[in-house]
Amino acid sequence: MRKIVHRHLGKVVAGAAIAVTGTAVMIGITLPGTAGADDTGGGKAAAAGQSAAQGGQGADGAVAPGVVESAPAAEGEKGKGRDPLTDDEIQRVEQIAVNRQMFNASEDVEGERGPERLTVDLADPKVDELDDPNAPRRADVTFYDYRDDTLVTRTVDLDSGKVVATGTQHGVQPPLSGAEYAEAASLLIADPLGADLKSDYKDATSKELASPDQLLLTGAVYRAVPGGQPAVLDKCGEHRCVRLFPKVKNGPWIDARAFVIDLSARKVAKLGS
Repeated sequence: MRKIVHRHLGKVVAGAAIAVTGTAVMIGITLPGTAGADDTGGGKAAAAGQSAAQGGQGADGAVAPGVVESAPAAEGEKGKGRDPLTDDEIQRVEQIAVNRQMFNASEDVEGERGPERLTVDLADPKVDELDDPNAPRRADVTFYDYRDDTLVTRTVDLDSGKVVATGTQHGVQPPLSGAEYAEAASLLIADPLGADLKSDYKDATSKELASPDQLLLTGAVYRAVPGGQPAVLDKCGEHRCVRLFPKVKNGPWIDARAFVIDLSARKVAKLGS
């Protein structure tokens, strides 16, 4: 292991030793010590389509009338009061929070349509609801829109099934999602700067590193510090940027702290270069 460390810039380290380096103190982050987002139809055309699908006809061979309706979002299991959100509630509010307009006008971390979902949490009650056991249950759903680097928070009333508030913020960088870690690792692996990461992985496993699925991934949001990084990273903080702490599955940590991945610009840079 000591030979690997010297040969590849000290990037293979065991257990929690990665968490106590001087670099971490300098940049003010804490490294992990363990491994581990109505249409209705009717009329003759809709009736004919439905009848044909069901194989229904009248005695005279005429197509039976029918109505096509869109299915409402299923409510599923519901919590009460300040109970944590149920899985059914989480799924339902995610569907409600992203309407068609928002879906078409936003981008996720991979550049696909629709925002990147970050968190779903039970919303805090209003001041006049603090002592009300029957206060409405609401959920805050947060998304990151990579189209214009916007954090979007939508509040959904669980009883009415409607969005009751929407907020947008710029320059706010909450913790990253698993999908964002995976995309950051994909960009690093594909970039020439990822050569050392791949070399360290091969030294640790005797296998080639080709996919984020081969790693356990955590990380931290990176914000630009005046004079502390190459110019390509100066927008980090406005952009969504990450430093990865990858770990070989059932193996050592790989020290990739020297690299920053700008997910908004889809670029990789090395600190100190």
